[in-house]
Amino acid sequence: MSKTGVLLMAHGTPSSMEEMPEYLRLVRGGRPPSAELVAQMRHNYEAIGGRSPLTALTLAQAGALRQRLGSDVPVGVGMRNWKPFIADALAELAASGVNRVIGIPLAPQFSTLSVAKYLDAATAALPAGMRLTPVRSFHSHPLLLDAFAERIRAASPRQHEEVVFTAHSLPLSAIKAGDGYAIEVAATSRGVAARAGIVRYHRAYQSAGRTREPWIGLDLGDLVKYRAARGARQFLIVPVGFVCDHVEILFDIDIQATETAHSSGAELRRTESLNTSPTFISMLEDLVRQNL
Repeated sequence: MSKTGVLLMAHGTPSSMEEMPEYLRLVRGGRPPSAELVAQMRHNYEAIGGRSPLTALTLAQAGALRQRLGSDVPVGVGMRNWKPFIADALAELAASGVNRVIGIPLAPQFSTLSVAKYLDAATAALPAGMRLTPVRSFHSHPLLLDAFAERIRAASPRQHEEVVFTAHSLPLSAIKAGDGYAIEVAATSRGVAARAGIVRYHRAYQSAGRTREPWIGLDLGDLVKYRAARGARQFLIVPVGFVCDHVEILFDIDIQATETAHSSGAELRRTESLNTSPTFISMLEDLVRQNL
């Protein structure tokens, strides 16, 4: 007898400062982090209250989805780089009788460096007799676009406020190798803008890794400085590459980009993250039902 479950996957985040070195080692594929990197990440986490809400919010999203689907479709949460790990979540689903799992990485746009790695980790950890049905992208799902557009309307963009859609940067080498991530980010931005009635907007990337190789841009901070130097005084950031609050939102935008704007003589704010937006949860439900 076949029983289908759902696995929501995210990046993962340490639950305490003491866990930061081991967490960063996992993020770096087993390479120990430098003392400087550990100190920098601890600083960033301290600036947002000492911990990221990523895990708690992902669990809340799973809980909301579970209510929509009912008790017949178990929903698990697995993180690629920290607890609860993907392998542990799959083991729990298997223990409940699930032998087919719909895997949904909680990143709207497909990339070989994010979504593909979540799915690879799930495939490698599948218990015997379980098969994986992957959801590779939902960047243009109508309900995702609606959810982001709702956040824009709630923010009530001001007359001269410049709207900037952002997503996580990637190494330029990945894009040159054929990764279609930037194309999907552009498509999400266009779709959200159309639904929200935004005629003019910018697109930027944020949270580039601390490596010597180039990452795709334009970087959010550079865009803010460039536009501010040309008279822009208000920015509304819409992070369409993310589906909940975490350090890349709460530090990289709310603190770092805001400081960049202030030092350039401008103001910066952002739309509320999707988190447990009913429209976003409806999108997750639709993804599952399409694959049941």
